[in-house]
Amino acid sequence: MEPLAGGLELERYARQLKLLGEEGQKALKEATVMVAGIGGLGGTAALYLAAAGVGRLILAHEGIVVPPDLNRQILMDTDHLKMERMSTAIAQLKRLNPHVEIEGHNARIEIPLARPWVQDADIVIDARYDFPERYALNRLCVDTGTPMVEAAMYGFEISLTTVVPGVTPCLECLYPDVAPQWEPLGFPVLGATSGIAGCLAALEAVKWITGVGTTYAGVMHRFSSLDFACYSVHISRNPKCACCGEGGTP
Repeated sequence: MEPLAGGLELERYARQLKLLGEEGQKALKEATVMVAGIGGLGGTAALYLAAAGVGRLILAHEGIVVPPDLNRQILMDTDHLKMERMSTAIAQLKRLNPHVEIEGHNARIEIPLARPWVQDADIVIDARYDFPERYALNRLCVDTGTPMVEAAMYGFEISLTTVVPGVTPCLECLYPDVAPQWEPLGFPVLGATSGIAGCLAALEAVKWITGVGTTYAGVMHRFSSLDFACYSVHISRNPKCACCGEGGTP
């Protein structure tokens, strides 16, 4: 592994070195994480991954900053209304940690456009707001063998699992309906709830990269930010899944 860059880097991560160890910190430095969607959930995840010292981030999200974004999208601010979301996010992340390499794409998740981004990542965080993109990302991860943290929220409810292709259920195993009812730009969201979801997703990626703790691979975790009720259930692959089952995409 490449050594940490001396005193300044050791000082920056001093508090978490007590938890991850120097080998864990080196693993973060050498890792590439793709974050698909940098809104309230994905933007929070990207922020904490940059703060933790992930060496490279690949980000994807289209469009400009609009007023309804500002109750939750902490990489955006009022001064950047009507400006490109991606360039704004990259600038904010660079201010936080200039040592992180950031590759940003002002684009939606589409096959084959996003294939090289997924192939370059050690792990992907799915934080997109609509199911067509989530399904496309899931198929790319299954096809390339890339693990994916599947994080979502609606209202006060959060769900999270980690997809390990060939080992755990993929997104289509869990939600085989190719056109579920969904309000891609109108579902209710409180910033603090999306922030909790983003923190959980970032933590899951850190655990996967460093080997510290236990991930939610093969486990679905549900959390209510309204009353803090939570539960976890083990989930199984669908052998007839159109994506990862026998005769599926792989």
